[in-house]
Amino acid sequence: MRWIALVVVGLVLVAGVAVAVARRPQLPAPERGRRLAERTGCFGCHGPDGIRGAKNPGRTDKTVPNFEGDVMMYANTPDEIHEWIHNGVTHKKAASIVWRADRDRGVLRMPAFKGRIGERDMDDLVAYVMAASGMPEPDDSLAARGLQRADDLGCVGCHGPGGRLARTNPGSWKGYVPSWDGADFPELVRDSTEFREWVERGVCRRLETNLFAAFLQRRAVLKMPAYEKHLESDDVTALWAYVTWLRSEGLPTNARPMGEHDHE
Repeated sequence: MRWIALVVVGLVLVAGVAVAVARRPQLPAPERGRRLAERTGCFGCHGPDGIRGAKNPGRTDKTVPNFEGDVMMYANTPDEIHEWIHNGVTHKKAASIVWRADRDRGVLRMPAFKGRIGERDMDDLVAYVMAASGMPEPDDSLAARGLQRADDLGCVGCHGPGGRLARTNPGSWKGYVPSWDGADFPELVRDSTEFREWVERGVCRRLETNLFAAFLQRRAVLKMPAYEKHLESDDVTALWAYVTWLRSEGLPTNARPMGEHDHE
């Protein structure tokens, strides 16, 4: 009988490891960048989530630039955003005598993070700034409409700008709302049919009939709402076009397991 007990213990251990692996978060780069920005003090000047800059007496524009609408005035590419975070300014802006004089009059100045954070974390910050600022945007008109409708319908409240974040969701399977371009998405949405079910009904039929999945959905604080009564005729098609574009042509998410430096 002893060998039976050992087999049972072994199976329990294997099952425990399997569950731990399955539940290990796979955060997309913009979400890792958002959490890093919170830890490194970026939101102290750029405001909550970097979208409402603090007042900055002395400067012509009166406020610290925010990630949502002001980035393009300072940095137009991922490399320039990286340079700004790395050095506290781009070479292009540093070469402007007028800009330097305006910066020097301001109370708050952008610090250089060179030597404070590693390059991998720097890339995550760039990914978040780009997501918050709406870069890149789809050229396809249907995908662009999907992005706009995602904003109109309030999808970005939970899924973040462009559906690219993974905000904390206590009680859920992995502890966060999955991003549309993240590694978790295919586990929940296999095709356009399931996507339609999620949008219209708040859950796909495959997971609705799974007792464990249904239990997790009930336990989660944030629950996917049913939008069927609030949709326009082509909304689901447009939303799916945007998600498809994002997963195929959007910025790489470089999803990786959440480690000790990725916790909030």
